Amino acid sequence: MQKPSHQKDSSPGEADGARDFPQPMRSHPERFALQNEIHARPRLAVASPQSVSHIALLGPEGQAVDPTHPGSLYAAIGRLCERLGRPGPPPGVRHFFGDFGSFRLKWERHGEFDDLTVYRDDCSAAAPFADPALSALPADWLASLPGQQIAGLHVAVLPAETRESFADLFDRESLTAATLADGAATACTDFRVGPDGFTRFLLLTRDTSRTLTGREVQRLIEIEVYRMMAMLAFPLARRTAGELDAVERELSELVARLETAEATDEPALLRQITRLAATVERIAGTTGFRFAAARAYHAIVQQRGAGLRDGRLPGLQTPTGFLERRFGPAMAFCESVARRVDATAERIARASALLRTRVDIERERQNQELLAAMNRRARLQLNLQQTVEGLSVAAITYYAVGLVGYIAKAAKAGGWPVDPDLAAGLSVVPIAIAVALGIRHIREGIRRRLGSGAAGNHD
Repeated sequence: MQKPSHQKDSSPGEADGARDFPQPMRSHPERFALQNEIHARPRLAVASPQSVSHIALLGPEGQAVDPTHPGSLYAAIGRLCERLGRPGPPPGVRHFFGDFGSFRLKWERHGEFDDLTVYRDDCSAAAPFADPALSALPADWLASLPGQQIAGLHVAVLPAETRESFADLFDRESLTAATLADGAATACTDFRVGPDGFTRFLLLTRDTSRTLTGREVQRLIEIEVYRMMAMLAFPLARRTAGELDAVERELSELVARLETAEATDEPALLRQITRLAATVERIAGTTGFRFAAARAYHAIVQQRGAGLRDGRLPGLQTPTGFLERRFGPAMAFCESVARRVDATAERIARASALLRTRVDIERERQNQELLAAMNRRARLQLNLQQTVEGLSVAAITYYAVGLVGYIAKAAKAGGWPVDPDLAAGLSVVPIAIAVALGIRHIREGIRRRLGSGAAGNHD
């Protein structure tokens, strides 16, 4: 049977829905690593009831860790996996998730800290924090973890119908609670560290999906951890503020002295302002990284707080509202100290420029006085030279006339009719004129040579 005219033969590939694509272009060497970064650390789905514990550990002695290196916690995770008979993390990784049956463990390495999160599918409605997920880990292994704990929290995830009240679990003076995700869940905390060194959060869910519950748990964890990381700048800001007070007082006194200072005081003022500049540069170098990190952590806390989409409960403040009133002022203080460091450095730079201008003006005045003194000295030398030249003409003329007299006497003694005194007297004027012209010719020759040398140097 003949095909209709509007139908065409199709190739096997086209019949299967396949088509030929052009060869891919050359990719950037980091393209796929960057693309996969957003999928590298997915949030874990959390079912209710669930007990979650989280620890954030700074490097030894609070030093920043190298994020490109697995670090000592990587080795600790490997020892735990070997102890419990489970496969450990692959070499060189910076995050790990392991299912150990009775609990699940997640490790992540960040720029300044490492964190461990433990998940356990069990939580008592009567006593949500009596048996936290962290208790599933060997106590001796926990005690051997390297680094310093900067944050720790327990999150109890329960169905909302299992708890009629939550006020008995927290400090009533600091209790905060709010609905999350437009009423899908309720979060409660007092932001206080309990006797075990951990902050407690209660999350009550209402027909919430495991994915949404996992996101809310992760947001609560990140709010607490990044809040503590941001607060590392607060004690440094207080110490820096005290140093800046002393620097600013000394700088104000120095600027006031500039109005009445004498030229002899300027070297001491220069030394003082140089010392102040070095002090502020030291402060800026010491605090710059920490204040910048606090600024970044604060932004993360604000972003995670906005992502909670919390709503008020009658008579209670929300967690984000509590942080705005307590945590926000601390960050504002750190930011103000950072701005003071920059402002003090600018004030010192202006005072230094003003002092340098004074020194330059005084130096210019001294140079002008020196040039004037050199001009006066040159005029005196010229007058002295002219006097010496006059005396030289007289002296040379005197000796030359004496020679003429001797010659005339010799000629008279030889029988020549010459009067020595008359010859000597008549030779005075011509000899004086000749000597003066000769000295003048020598001086002009020297001047021409000096002039041509100066012109050559100028060229």
